Amino acid sequence: MAAAPDRALAMRRFLETEAAAKGFAALGVTSASAPHEQGERLRQFVAQGHHASMAWLAETLERRVSPDAMWPDAKSAIVFGMNYGPDTDPLVILAQKDRAAISVYAQNRDYHDIIKGRLKEIAQRFAARFGAGVKVFVDTAPLMEKPLAARAGLGWQGKHTNLVSRAHGSWLFLGVILTDAELAGDAPETDHCGSCRACLDICPTAAFPAPYQLDARRCISYLTIEHAGPIPHEFRAAIGNRIYGCDDCLAVCPWNKFAGEAREMKLKARDDLRTPRLIDLLALNDAGFRAFFAGSPVKRIGRDRFIRNVLIAGGNSADTALEPVVRALLDDPAPVVRGAAVWAYRHLAPPGRFAAERDVRAASEQDGQVRAEWEAPG
Repeated sequence: MAAAPDRALAMRRFLETEAAAKGFAALGVTSASAPHEQGERLRQFVAQGHHASMAWLAETLERRVSPDAMWPDAKSAIVFGMNYGPDTDPLVILAQKDRAAISVYAQNRDYHDIIKGRLKEIAQRFAARFGAGVKVFVDTAPLMEKPLAARAGLGWQGKHTNLVSRAHGSWLFLGVILTDAELAGDAPETDHCGSCRACLDICPTAAFPAPYQLDARRCISYLTIEHAGPIPHEFRAAIGNRIYGCDDCLAVCPWNKFAGEAREMKLKARDDLRTPRLIDLLALNDAGFRAFFAGSPVKRIGRDRFIRNVLIAGGNSADTALEPVVRALLDDPAPVVRGAAVWAYRHLAPPGRFAAERDVRAASEQDGQVRAEWEAPG
């Protein structure tokens, strides 16, 4: 049963006040049960294998299609957006080959912790005030936040598949409160991409087979964050100095001209994560990595995968000052690190020096993938 007009208005005003007080820049409401075309797009995405090794997308497919598949009593989805706009152009660092490019969203605290904590406070107060059931989600459950945000009027999914807002460009973190209270929905946002294809054309690895389609197997964000093994050779040069994620398709969007900088201090870039030196990052052992990235989303990929990424950037840097550090990592206990170190050393060391190391190490290498790196043609 729909809420009485006065009660519905009171709930909406309460949510708007709470959202503003907690630092959210956008709020919208939509039905928790209405089907949406993104469900079919997700099915196609999985059927084509574009989800790569992210098996959970296939395993939770049917629950992702509609929020009430997870919670049958849900009536409304309240979608919140928090601005994390950068204060500098994220593309500038790509020319600084001795420096590491970390995705804007990961240059300070983990947004999951920040947003979820604040949404829980709002949800608890909303439940106590109006006697409603609530559940909070921040990118940790089979819920399609971006389609919900589009239906709730926060923006639209652009050709790069990410949400675009007329007010905040590409820089919105999303969180959702599902409730069994029935609220009036907002008008969905329409697609304003037009003929623009800037996000598609800038992708270094051609990860978009068509507008509104992403092949994660080619995406630098997937390769540097979700992918656990060696990064395929065909993508290594294109990765450049991107060591955690990629902002190219987001940063190039023309709608960013309307975006402002993040107001939340915990989402503003840490000075030491704006342009960190590759040589300093390569020196991090496990304890140093955990300490340096405490509270950061970078920490979740672990030291070995992280150093793998930095080694790929090192091999692309042409910075011979990295050679001794890279050579030391040829003896790293982790095969994924040793393999990447071989590739980087091949690109940084003089050919004769690399050949001498190969002659000594290749035959005794126990890991087949690392041995293949040594034996790969120049």
